Amino acid sequence: MDFIKLVNSLERSLNGPLPGRSAQERMAPMPLEMERFDEHQMINARKGAVLMLLCPSEDRKSIIIPFIKRATYEGVHSGQIALPGGKKDLGDRDLGETALRETEEEIGVSRKDIQILGNLSDLYIPPSNFSVRPFIGYSSEPPIFEIDEREVDRLIICSFDELTDEAIIKKKGMNLAGGYKIQAPYYEINEEVVWGATAMILSEFLTLWKEIK
Repeated sequence: MDFIKLVNSLERSLNGPLPGRSAQERMAPMPLEMERFDEHQMINARKGAVLMLLCPSEDRKSIIIPFIKRATYEGVHSGQIALPGGKKDLGDRDLGETALRETEEEIGVSRKDIQILGNLSDLYIPPSNFSVRPFIGYSSEPPIFEIDEREVDRLIICSFDELTDEAIIKKKGMNLAGGYKIQAPYYEINEEVVWGATAMILSEFLTLWKEIK
C-alpha cells in the first residue's frame, strides 16, 4: 500500500458523505442500544474525540495504526482497547484539538507531527454519556511512542493490512454488569478483543475504505 496514495484517497472521501449509522451498526453489540443513535442524547452528552493515526512503520515497509489498552481503573472502559483520545477540555479550540492533545498525552506523538484528514460520524456511548468524534490523521515520519502509564497499560500496533483483513472479524457472548448478556462482534487485533464503540468506529472507517479501494 502506497502511503501517499492512501492519505490522498482518505482525505477526499472524508470530505464527502460518510457511511454513518449503517456502517456503525454492523459492529454494534446486540441487542442494539438505540440510545447510541439518539441525536438528543448526543447534543446533551459530554464531548470527546479519538484519533486513528496512520503512520509509516520504523522500517517504512508498512503502514501502522496505534491502539491503546486502557489502564485498570474504576470506570466502565477500564482495560478496554481503544484509539487514543479523551474528553474535550475547556482550553481546546475544537474536538480536532482534543484528539491531537489526547494523542500526544497518551502515546507521546507530538501534535505538531500529525495532520488531520477529516473525521468520521459522531457516536454516542451510553455507559459513559459521551458523544465521541473520531478523527483520521497521519504522520509522514515513523513516530516515537511514549505512553502515559497512568492512562495506558500498553500500546498495540496494528498494520493497515491486518486491519483490512476480514478474517479478524469475530463474535462472542459477553456477560456485563447486572447480569446483562450481549452478543458482541469484534476485531481480533494482536490477540486482543476490540469491541463496542471502537469496533463501530473501525467499521465505518473500513466501509469508507472499501468504497474508495
